[in-house]
Amino acid sequence: MNADRMPLTMRTFQARLLRLRQWLVPDELGLGWAPLYMLGYLVFLFLPAIFNFLGTRELLWFGMENGQLLATLASVVVFLPIYFLSYRVRSAAAEGACLLAIAGLGYALLPFNSFANTYVIYAVAIAATIDGALRYKLAWMIGVFAVFLLQVIALNYPLFVFAITLLVGVAAFFSNHFYVENRRKGAELKLSHDEVRRLAAVAERERIGRDLHDLLGHTLSLVALKSELAGKLLERDVAAARREIDEVMRVARDALSQVRRAVTGIRAAGLAAELASAKLLLESGGVAFRYALADVALTPELETVLALGVREAVTNIQRHARAFRAEVALEQRHGRVLLRIGDDGRGSAIVPGNGLTGMRERIEALGGDLRIDSAPGRGTRVEIELPLPEPSSPAPAAASRPIAS
Repeated sequence: MNADRMPLTMRTFQARLLRLRQWLVPDELGLGWAPLYMLGYLVFLFLPAIFNFLGTRELLWFGMENGQLLATLASVVVFLPIYFLSYRVRSAAAEGACLLAIAGLGYALLPFNSFANTYVIYAVAIAATIDGALRYKLAWMIGVFAVFLLQVIALNYPLFVFAITLLVGVAAFFSNHFYVENRRKGAELKLSHDEVRRLAAVAERERIGRDLHDLLGHTLSLVALKSELAGKLLERDVAAARREIDEVMRVARDALSQVRRAVTGIRAAGLAAELASAKLLLESGGVAFRYALADVALTPELETVLALGVREAVTNIQRHARAFRAEVALEQRHGRVLLRIGDDGRGSAIVPGNGLTGMRERIEALGGDLRIDSAPGRGTRVEIELPLPEPSSPAPAAASRPIAS
C-alpha cells in the first residue's frame, strides 16, 4: 500500500515509532532497527522458565523458581537503560562503564539463572565498538571472559557453558568489530571524496576568475579608452565621435556574447563526471551502483539537466533510501532521450522539496517530463524524458559513451 494512501492512524503510529527509535538509538549511527532486533536474544534468559513450564526441567543443569524469575525480570529492567545508553555515549570511558555494568549484571545473575551468560555476550559485543586499537578491545573481551570462566568453575557449572559463551561472544565481537571498521573506512572515503570535490570547486573558481579577467579586462579597457576618445571628439568632429560610440556599442555587445558563452560553460554539468561521482559516493556507503549509457548526442543544455537530475536522485538514495543496489540507464527512442534511476531501498511517499522542485522546473523548461514511482518496500524509480533536437538543428556531437558499470 502506498504511504500516501495509508490511514492517518497508521501513519501517525509509524511516525511515533520512528521518533521512539531515534530517541533510543540516534539515527546518525546508521544502525536502523538492528539494536532493537538484538534485544530478541534476551529470550534466552527465560529458557529455564520455559523448560520448567514444559515439564522438561531435567534437560537443564539449573531450573528457575518464582524468585529466580523475578530476579531475571529485574535484571532486564536494569539492563535496558544501560544498553541504550551505550549507543548514546561517545567516550571510551563511558562505553567501558556500560560494558562493565552489563557484564556485572550477568555475573550477579548467574547464580540464579544459568543463562545469564547472555549479558556476558552483550558486554563482549559492546567491547568491539569502543574507540581504540584492536588489542585494546581484545583486552576488554579477554577480561570479561576470564571473570566469567572463574565464576563458572566456582558455581560448578559444566564447562560447555563457558565454551558456548566463548564461541558466540567471539563471533559477536568480531562481527561488530568489522562492522565498525567498515563504517570508519566508509566515512574516511566520503571525507576524501568531499575534499576532492572541494578542491575541484576551488580550482574551478580560480579558473573562472582567470577567464573572466582575461575576457573582460581587455574589453573594458578598450571601452574606457574609446569612450574617452569619443568625448574629446564630440566638440570637434561629431561624425568621428559617433563612429567611436558605435564601436563602443559593438565591443560591448561582443563582450556580452562572450560572457554568456562563458557562463553557459560554467553552468554545464557533465553526465559522465556526475555518474563517476555518484559511484564513489554510493559505494562508499555500501550501495552497489551500476550504470549503462547509450551513445546519444546531447546538447550542453540537455546534458546539464540530466546530470543535475542524477545528482539529486543519487543524493536522495544516499541520504534516505537505505538501499543495497542502485542503477542508472540512458537510452534513446523515438526522438527522445530517457534516463532511468532506480534503487531497491525502502521507498516512501514523495514530498517535493527544493531539489525535486528545481529538477522538475529544469526538465519542463526543455519540454520534458519527470516521473517518480516510490512505494514502501519496493524502492524508488525516477524517469527523466527529454526531447532531442531536430536532426537539422546544429548540435555538438557528444563523445561516444560505451556501456559502463
